Amino acid sequence: MKKVLLGMSGGVDSSTAALLLLQQGYEVAGATFRVWKPAGAESEKEIEDAGAVCERLGIRHYLLDLQDFFRETVVEYFVHAYQQGMTPNPCVVCNRTVKFGRFFEAADALGYDMIATGHYARILQENGEYQLCRGVDRRKDQSYFLYGIPYARLPRIVFPLGDYTKTEVRELAGQYGLTVSEKKDSQEICFVDPQQGYASFLQQYTGQEPQPGDFLDTEGNRLGRHSGIWHYTVGQRKGLGVTFGKPMFVQRIVPAANQVILAENQQLFTEELWLQHLCWALPAIPEGPLEAAVKIRSTAQPVPAVLVPDGEGLRVRFAEPQRAATPGQSAVFYRGDRVLGGGVISG
Repeated sequence: MKKVLLGMSGGVDSSTAALLLLQQGYEVAGATFRVWKPAGAESEKEIEDAGAVCERLGIRHYLLDLQDFFRETVVEYFVHAYQQGMTPNPCVVCNRTVKFGRFFEAADALGYDMIATGHYARILQENGEYQLCRGVDRRKDQSYFLYGIPYARLPRIVFPLGDYTKTEVRELAGQYGLTVSEKKDSQEICFVDPQQGYASFLQQYTGQEPQPGDFLDTEGNRLGRHSGIWHYTVGQRKGLGVTFGKPMFVQRIVPAANQVILAENQQLFTEELWLQHLCWALPAIPEGPLEAAVKIRSTAQPVPAVLVPDGEGLRVRFAEPQRAATPGQSAVFYRGDRVLGGGVISG
């Protein structure tokens, strides 16, 4: 019997994942991460809920203190990215370093064969290869956030929810009397209070005031003053605080000069991207050009493109121009349902 350590947040997804693993014959234990959060009360409630589910299912519950590691690898990355004028993707970094990094080390130390999480994704096998694939529920699919998992770890990961829809998961939890069956899903970044917002979090965390600067158009003409680059992301129109007589959007952020460049909508489109910090969910790194479908944000549809390796990075050449590709966000490559890999948009 395989021993599986399941990451449990106290929500309906990971709780139902525990139930399914038991039904599939695994020896299961749950593990909840104590990560760095300024609001401790909410995280304590999550730990209590996870422990209650484990008790209900008769499985062991571990508490893993990852606060320092999480702050150093995820929170510091998040803050640095905003300071550099980028829009970070902390869930991608957390998955790679915490949930499928440090968690693996904990599972090994505790003597478990595999790990599992409540992500909506699948791992399939075909022709001897393991494939990271999209979940059946397209609305909840989380494969975009998982491209950073090293290929060598795929054989030791289980995603019990990959073949289920969210509705089915809630129904299963209710049928087995799990008290979290109607618990609301978390929507925001876990370490930022949604009532506070990113800019306020950054100010509080760094002890620095956001520095006002200039809005410029693409010709370098001054259009007004902005309230600090932390407040803006590429493609943004609302909340600029200045009226221009026509719709204007953030095209680019220049942190060195503390400038925000604005443009009309048609100027937000690009035919090519430059990616860095590549991760491949393949047994071997592709050497030549590769056709794929590419998602430039989690909510986007994959669109046809050609991937061209270029030194330590990669160029993405789209079949049709794409709007508001945002530095700091991930571009993820697909072939059908399979995740091939991804990288961070740098320009």
